[in-house]
Amino acid sequence: MTEQPVTAPAAPPVRIERDGVVATVVIDRPKALNALSPEVLRALADAFDRLASEGDAVRGVLVVGEGGRAFVAGADIRSLAELTPEEGAEAARLGHRVAAAIEAFPAPVIACVDGFALGGGLELALACDLIYATDASGFGQPEVRLGLIPGFGGTVRLPRAVGLPLAKELIFTGRRIDAETAERAGLVARRFTDREALLEGARATIAEVAENAWTAVALAKRVLVEAAGTPTERASELEVAGFEDAFRTTDMREGVAAFLEKREPRFSGR
Repeated sequence: MTEQPVTAPAAPPVRIERDGVVATVVIDRPKALNALSPEVLRALADAFDRLASEGDAVRGVLVVGEGGRAFVAGADIRSLAELTPEEGAEAARLGHRVAAAIEAFPAPVIACVDGFALGGGLELALACDLIYATDASGFGQPEVRLGLIPGFGGTVRLPRAVGLPLAKELIFTGRRIDAETAERAGLVARRFTDREALLEGARATIAEVAENAWTAVALAKRVLVEAAGTPTERASELEVAGFEDAFRTTDMREGVAAFLEKREPRFSGR
């Protein structure tokens, strides 16, 4: 009998790496420039669901693309080519599911962009709380060049990030902007010379966040996400509700007591 060669199982397209309270979600499809296939989208949603189940053991998440050429170059166009309109809607809903999982995550999520963040890649980054980028990065929503429009939240979140006029210009033209322009527009929070400095800076930010009350950070994120784009009166009500909820936490009592007693707080995450 001839032995058949053993085929190694394919590596998962998304993996989670842990370093203390920091988790890194790595999109690992460098040959496809980390394109967002349905498999990748489902894996991303599952990764954030798993991390959320760990509570305050995870104080921040970095999202990175493997390979150095692209954070995420966009949706997987090959997987879109044969879809019916109804299947296209389902594909968009899957992208929105990922964005919702990121926005619901109770700790800050930083998109660490090194290379292209185009189409679905920019939309993924926009769902994160902060975008940090290297000087080599580029951003754009080129969907109209394929006869499409942004489908994973770009028409919603890009105007919030850069303002409606620039968002319209980028979406209508499909134009790309570099990291310096993106930083000036407010899309990129911080810019770094290279990938090593980018990741070091992102981890430093999470370390600084982790010194604070996890309960307060989670409440602040909840209010910021829910209030975005809502009328001022409604947004103010959301803030008041979050402020009230902070008074229900042990961390709030500890933080105020520590301030009055002139000592460092000992937050418990409750």
